[in-house]
Amino acid sequence: MWFIKLLSNFRFSLFLFSAALLLVACEDNISELAEPEDSASVLRIRLLTGEQFTNSIAAVFGEDIANSILPPIPPMTRIDGLLSSGAAFVGVTSDQISQIQQAATSIAARVVDENHRDFLIPCSPESVSAPDGTCAALFLRDTGRLLNRKPLENTRLSELVDIANYAAEQAEDFYEGLALALEAILISPDFIFIVDQREPDPDRPGFDRLDNFSLASRLSFFLWNAPPDEALLTAAESGDLYDDETLLRETNRMLASSRLESGMRAFFDDMLGFDEFNSLAKDPSVYPMVTGSTLRDAREQTLRTIVDHLIVGDSDYRDLFTTRKTFMSPALGVVYGIPTGNGWTSYVFPDESPRLGILTQVSFLAANSHAVRSSPTLRGQALRERFLCQLVPDPPPNVDFSLLEEAENADTARERLAVHNTNPSCAGCHLITDPMGLSLENFDGAGRFRETENGSELDISGELDGVFYDDIEGLALAVRDHPKLPNCLVNRLFAYSTGGPASLQHDRDIINWLENRFVANDYKLTALLRALIISKAFSTVRTTDSQGKMGFSESTAEPFRLPEPNFNSL
Repeated sequence: MWFIKLLSNFRFSLFLFSAALLLVACEDNISELAEPEDSASVLRIRLLTGEQFTNSIAAVFGEDIANSILPPIPPMTRIDGLLSSGAAFVGVTSDQISQIQQAATSIAARVVDENHRDFLIPCSPESVSAPDGTCAALFLRDTGRLLNRKPLENTRLSELVDIANYAAEQAEDFYEGLALALEAILISPDFIFIVDQREPDPDRPGFDRLDNFSLASRLSFFLWNAPPDEALLTAAESGDLYDDETLLRETNRMLASSRLESGMRAFFDDMLGFDEFNSLAKDPSVYPMVTGSTLRDAREQTLRTIVDHLIVGDSDYRDLFTTRKTFMSPALGVVYGIPTGNGWTSYVFPDESPRLGILTQVSFLAANSHAVRSSPTLRGQALRERFLCQLVPDPPPNVDFSLLEEAENADTARERLAVHNTNPSCAGCHLITDPMGLSLENFDGAGRFRETENGSELDISGELDGVFYDDIEGLALAVRDHPKLPNCLVNRLFAYSTGGPASLQHDRDIINWLENRFVANDYKLTALLRALIISKAFSTVRTTDSQGKMGFSESTAEPFRLPEPNFNSL
């Protein structure tokens, strides 16, 4: 369409760079070890996630408009444990850009309709049947600033006003013209993509850093999973966001906001692979108590536990694996065997209960099981990959499954899996997954507690990287005290905050430094978030590499990377 082609005038000037930013110390009990001098991250272009798209629309136009459409964002590929790290590599097909355009049309129509225009549009036209460039410019300037997360350039604003005026003249309707101009903003790469831009670092000649607006976007999408609010955007416009006092003030303000809960829920939902719940199902003949509501509540239970423990309680991250405090819903009460009231209520499992920590919650147990039974292998694999950042390789292609089929009639999972240890092709992987997973066999495929399987007593003793234990509590303590547990969280947070996977070559030192601060601050999440934000690596980028290219592809089979954006071909 003609107005899409107008977007061909939009140009991005992006360069690659390295930098360093002076460290701002803010915790009294921090180690004096200095941040590595070469700390930096990668200059990135990444697509908004579906939730970020919805949150952006809600921030500007309200939740009723945001919730009226499905986010037109293509699926992400999980890279190094995170879907969000795949945002720089996702392919956008011509069909998907059509979906983005359709969503833009729907959003724009609702913004200008009679139910919303009076409070979303800050002016009234002189005539509803004719163009009004002054009113259009006022709305488009303010709205474009919020959607693009930076002020519109004058030439761009003029283009949008021309679109509004021309369309209003043709349709003899001011609001139809305004809607068409708003569509142009909503399908613009400036909105759909989070684009890192650079500027010279005035404190270090020869080095660059993110510009103020890119820093504001990185900060807000990290902590809130949403675009910068008015206060943060104003700080970026003033050019003061790199002032130590200003950055620390904005960081502390955002950490104290209730919106931090939404941001951290998004991170942990991604880290724990909870997107799998969208397609998870159990055989109703085996687990009739597990419904769609049960699975939704299982996901919610764990996120509520995490938020309460790490943000509300500001407690030790490691204790997530031993805490007995959680939340309970009526649907979950059926699985746990606990009488509940209406809605969500706080609940503490008694000391004698086998339930402690998030590994014994239905979300982990049910998601990492088969449709008809539990799976020690899946549970062990999930434990290693989600919480210890240890990749478990896929099975080799030439495995002989005949012996495994013969073992299917065994009473317990331990007996069935014992055959894996006799097969050299299988033993290597199963020895690093099954010992931990077998320690959770007191819970069936739905997460219900049991003492026997097929009438046979269960042996739940196990071992985790040289630590041997006899029961579930032993497993919980072994995970809590595992040396890789805090390092994995730091790794995932670093990747999530900077928009892409961490590099073993470049980022190992900064991740170790952040882990040192994490330990010094008693494994508190908020202290880690603050340390990460004020680090050099958060705001500076390397000149040697970048990730993400904008463009459209006809196939999403492979991550797409186009050298230059080209909208004339649409």
